Amino acid sequence: MTRRPYRLLRVVSATLAAGTLLTTAACSDDGGGDGSRVSGVTASQAAGKRQILRQTPSPTATLTTDRARTALITEADIEDAWTQVKDTEAENWHDSLLIGTVDVSDFLTAKAQAADCRRLLDSLFDDDLLGRPSGASELRGFEQGDSRLLYQVASYERTDPQDSLNWMANLPEKCDQFTVTDNGEQRTVQVVETTLPGVGDAREGLRVTVRGRTGGTEATLTLDVAAVRVGNDAITVTAGGLDGGESDSVEQAARLGTQRLEDVLAGRTPSPNPGEVE
Repeated sequence: MTRRPYRLLRVVSATLAAGTLLTTAACSDDGGGDGSRVSGVTASQAAGKRQILRQTPSPTATLTTDRARTALITEADIEDAWTQVKDTEAENWHDSLLIGTVDVSDFLTAKAQAADCRRLLDSLFDDDLLGRPSGASELRGFEQGDSRLLYQVASYERTDPQDSLNWMANLPEKCDQFTVTDNGEQRTVQVVETTLPGVGDAREGLRVTVRGRTGGTEATLTLDVAAVRVGNDAITVTAGGLDGGESDSVEQAARLGTQRLEDVLAGRTPSPNPGEVE
């Protein structure tokens, strides 16, 4: 997918409800199959443990553009009544509620923490939660009512996706709650950890909630985010909207999407019946 510069200027169409969903792709951790956290361990400690225990992934095929597209999920891979949209439409999903100046007074270590929280909002707006892919990258969008789901498969061969996953692991602690201001309107942002199926080499899950006024109207945007690393490649999922989060669909997409990526990298054809994959 070709990225265009100055994406912050491309705000959702005025024909959509104020604050309509952006989506991007992401979640990580080397925890057990029952979630993405280790009980009693802080986010920073968990991140360090992941770095120590991480194993070198088994050799796999290079993720080409064609392979990345094959690894994308379909409507059959996610629950409920999601409908796939045109790729050009999904590429331009952005939410104005994510734009604003972070209030540094909310943080003990103001500059560093504020920068991490600003990076989170920018990456959600700009569809690059794990950073700019260094290799092949493909995305696909789905909609259901006023909710949207964006799914991305990408290669990070010349960067390290684990670094971004470690960064994500610390966000619930660093960006627990903070304020952003845009055109004089204040919004409260909350970030909490979520659990994911024990898939891939590492994974992280977040729920990001933005509450406040936009265009004089009260709105609450809820995004469930997942990122899963498979070697130097990764999938990211972002779903939700003004009607609430989509945790079940994100978990389903993460589980079956990881299987699709692993199949493609192993030279196998992804199952046409994803519901049968365990």
